[in-house]
Amino acid sequence: MATFKPRPKQAEVLAYTGGKMGVSAVPGSGKTKTLSALAAKLIAEQLEDDEEVLIVTLVNSAVDNFARQIGAFVRERGLLPNVGYRVRTLHGLCNDIVRDRPGLVGLADDFQIIDEREADGVLQDAALTWVKLNPDAAAHFLAGDLEDNRRDWVIRERWTPLVTDIARGFVKQAKDERLLPDDIRQRLDAYPHPLPLAEMGYSIYVNYQRGLSMRGAVDFQDLIRLALLALELDNTYLTRLRRRWRFILEDEAQDSSLLQERIIRKLIGDSGNWVRVGDPNQSIYETFTTAKPEYLRDFLREQGVTPRELPNSGRSAVPIIDAANHLIEWAMDRHPNAEVRDRQPLQPPLIQPAPPGDPQPNPPTDEARVILYPNPLTPAEEIRAVVDSIRRWQPDHPDQTAAILVPRNKRGFDIVDALKQVREPEINYVELLRSTTSTREAAGAVGNILQYLSNPGDVRLLARVYQVWRREDRDDEVLAKRLEDTLKVIRKCPRVEDFITPQLGRDWLAEDEEVAKLIEADPEVGALLAEFRGIVRRWQEAVILPIDQLILILAQDLFKSSADLAIAHSMAVLLSGYAESHPAARLPEYTEELAVIARNERRFLGVDDADRGFDPEAHKGKVTVATMHAAKGLEWDRVYLLSVNTYDFPSALPGDQFMSEKRFIREGLNLEAESLAQLTALAHDIPYREGVATADARVDYAAERLRLLYVGITRARRELVMTWNTGQQGDQQMAIPFAALQAYLTEQAQ
Repeated sequence: MATFKPRPKQAEVLAYTGGKMGVSAVPGSGKTKTLSALAAKLIAEQLEDDEEVLIVTLVNSAVDNFARQIGAFVRERGLLPNVGYRVRTLHGLCNDIVRDRPGLVGLADDFQIIDEREADGVLQDAALTWVKLNPDAAAHFLAGDLEDNRRDWVIRERWTPLVTDIARGFVKQAKDERLLPDDIRQRLDAYPHPLPLAEMGYSIYVNYQRGLSMRGAVDFQDLIRLALLALELDNTYLTRLRRRWRFILEDEAQDSSLLQERIIRKLIGDSGNWVRVGDPNQSIYETFTTAKPEYLRDFLREQGVTPRELPNSGRSAVPIIDAANHLIEWAMDRHPNAEVRDRQPLQPPLIQPAPPGDPQPNPPTDEARVILYPNPLTPAEEIRAVVDSIRRWQPDHPDQTAAILVPRNKRGFDIVDALKQVREPEINYVELLRSTTSTREAAGAVGNILQYLSNPGDVRLLARVYQVWRREDRDDEVLAKRLEDTLKVIRKCPRVEDFITPQLGRDWLAEDEEVAKLIEADPEVGALLAEFRGIVRRWQEAVILPIDQLILILAQDLFKSSADLAIAHSMAVLLSGYAESHPAARLPEYTEELAVIARNERRFLGVDDADRGFDPEAHKGKVTVATMHAAKGLEWDRVYLLSVNTYDFPSALPGDQFMSEKRFIREGLNLEAESLAQLTALAHDIPYREGVATADARVDYAAERLRLLYVGITRARRELVMTWNTGQQGDQQMAIPFAALQAYLTEQAQ
């Protein structure tokens, strides 16, 4: 690593020697390098033996990045790497604390931590149990004008997933408030009015915790809660940690939660050394977590805290910086919703270009482009326009990076499907979505086989298995016709066993007239069906094996590429772990686990770039398809922002629609927000009034989506392209901030 030459504002941060300091860092300001350099300086100049600098960051990839950069800085100072500092995610830090004192917080020495995937499975089981035990509960919340058929469909298809979503948020918030089920029960019994959503949340919370206890496990929220409890119960241990971690540097502080703040404040004490670095303008996880940007904002205003700024950024060309800054100023002063303005979703500091002579100068202004496409497009037209633009741009820019950023994973999958169809020239792309297309397809393929093996007499499932086995035939016009004809014949097979395990006089493949006609027209079909029969027999014989071995056998027949085989291996490991924690599981349960991945309802951890830390520079000449959330912390030369309409980026104005407000729920209530409001009423003994939380949630969501748009804009180095679409029903308009930016750019051009 070359010697770090700090900018003037970075030098102000590096002048820190102790106390509390809060740093507002704009996108691309070099906060990671600055914080790493500060850690190395403190290690070299401030620490005594057995003391450490503790760095707390958000994700595992950031842990690796910090450890690498700090190691380089300490080596430059002639010190040994990996000595005098510790880099942890919050969960990693809490694991260290609880592992030191498991008995103190009521855990066995060999307690387990279940990941989000398994925890969500436990929660889904608890929610489903509650729904079955309370079959009439939905009636209290459903809209009164639903027709009977629609009502039945909602209860059958939509009610359980909604209950699960409500419970997920309820349990997370309860644990952030440090409320266990018994605490909530006591408050419910004492509260003067019924709170049906809180009652539901409580009941599911009880069963969820029981499911964890049966596994001897805790989830991530428990880990944080118990770490704080350990610090409160053992003052000697706390004192030892305070001496060890003389300085605590907190990265991405805008995403801090209440428990995270309490833990670090406990470790710091009244006179400790604490540096918090973050950007409240990039707080985009409130909808999914208990994080709130207010914790960092309040800290920056706290008495005794030294405020600092990192306002300079060499990432983007000046026109892109100007667009981002205009969005901040517009949100503060001219947003049409006064409540959103009052929340100040975006605040200074404004982004300043790198100073003259900076080693990371901004891209040239004369090469920069900011394009907002104003015309209404259908969702399909928007995709075609963007894909065609990339098709024309990519061949002339093999050494540059590009990204198509979308507000939701589903839109990203639609983009990938369109990119796959382009042949001349072929578009090179990489996915940074919840799961990649190959992962979803592999999970779907194996899941279909397991579904058939759990019901081997179903001829329609057998036909689907044949379709999976010959799925590559769909890409060839002639083979696709053969495939469709073969499937039609298989679906007419009267008895599956007459095909797969024929007996004398009952051999469907040899004796059926329609099969004979098909083979006469195309003899290759006979060979394929015979081969397929042998493969299915082998699969049926393998059913008695452990699930991981069965998966690997299926994979050998289904997949050819090393990437798909690697995914299959990861699926085998996943289902093996599931089998250990669910001893009674059979093929239908394993099938549903894979179906969840195939439907993109849960990330499949362990095989995608997102889990290892994604580097756009490793994908020059390709276009990255990602959500705007996943793009945080990354940058590309050319960035497309899609779907900037009133649905994906509402402004909480009359007529806006919100994803969390289900049309089948009465009076437009956001039941997730209302359940959290009922929990807050219990936790703090305050009144609850139905509908207030729904209205507040609209404003909060509009504010968060403004920040998400800001994050998207600030991913672009040289070129930024924004489009919007009219939605599936054709009733959406361009988002209000899109219109504000368009007016600003028009004014600048005059």
